[in-house]
Amino acid sequence: MGRLEGQVAFVTGAGRGIGAATALRMAEEGARVALADIDTKGCQQVSAEIDRLGSESLVLPCNVTDSAMVQDAMAQTANRFGRLDILVNNAGVVHDNLLFKMSEDEWETVIDVHLKGAFLCSRAAQKYMVEQKYGRIVSLSSTSALGNRGQANYSAAKAGLQGLTRTLAIELGQFGITVNAVAPGFIDTEMTRATARRQGIDPDQRIAEASKLIPVRRVGQPRDVANVICFLCSDEAGFVSGQIIYVAGGPRG
Repeated sequence: MGRLEGQVAFVTGAGRGIGAATALRMAEEGARVALADIDTKGCQQVSAEIDRLGSESLVLPCNVTDSAMVQDAMAQTANRFGRLDILVNNAGVVHDNLLFKMSEDEWETVIDVHLKGAFLCSRAAQKYMVEQKYGRIVSLSSTSALGNRGQANYSAAKAGLQGLTRTLAIELGQFGITVNAVAPGFIDTEMTRATARRQGIDPDQRIAEASKLIPVRRVGQPRDVANVICFLCSDEAGFVSGQIIYVAGGPRG
C-alpha cells in the first residue's frame, strides 16, 4: 500500500516539470490526482501515464489567478473523488529582467501567478480540508527567494510564499492541516532550459557549469523535488508544518 493510498491531490501546473513529476509520484503512492493547468495538453499526457499506473486522474483547465476558475476546479475535484486532501501550489512563470528594465506587466504577472495563485488555491482548498479535519498544503518556493540577479519579481514572489506558508501553518494547524514549502535549487526542467536558450546559452553547458557549484555535483531532477513533496504530504510528516525545505543539493537558507 502506498503512503498516499485513498488520498486525493490537486496539483497546479501539472502539465510538465515538477508538477508533472509530483502528480506521477503521488499516483505511484496511491493518490488520485486532479491535474490543473492553464494549458491542459501536457496534463493529458500525464493523465495517460497515471492510468497506466492503475490510478485515477482528472484534467482541469485552471488559471490560478482567476478565483472563480480555482473554486470551480476544486469543486469538480471534490465532486469527482468525494474529498480533497492535498494541494500542491506549483503553477509558475518567469519573466526575468533587471530592475531598471522590468515592466509592470512582468512584475504583476509573476507575482500574480506564484503568490496570488497560491493564496486563491489555498483559500479554496482549506474549506474542504477544514470540514474533514485533515489536509496537506505544499507550495513551491525557490532558492531564488534568497535573492537572484534579474529576478526581482520571481524572488519576491518566492519569498512571499515562504511567509504565506508559515502563516497558514499557524492558522490551519488546529484543523489537522499541515502547510509547508519546498525551495528547489537548479532543477533540470524545460523552463530552466528555455531560460538558458533565451540567454543564448546551451542548456547542457549551463547544467554542466551549475553542477560544479553544487555540493552533490549534479543538478536536480523534477523527481528529486517530487519525492520531498510526497513525504510532506504523507502521515509520516504529520508533525512537520510551517517549514521551508531546500531541495538544492547542499545547504541553503
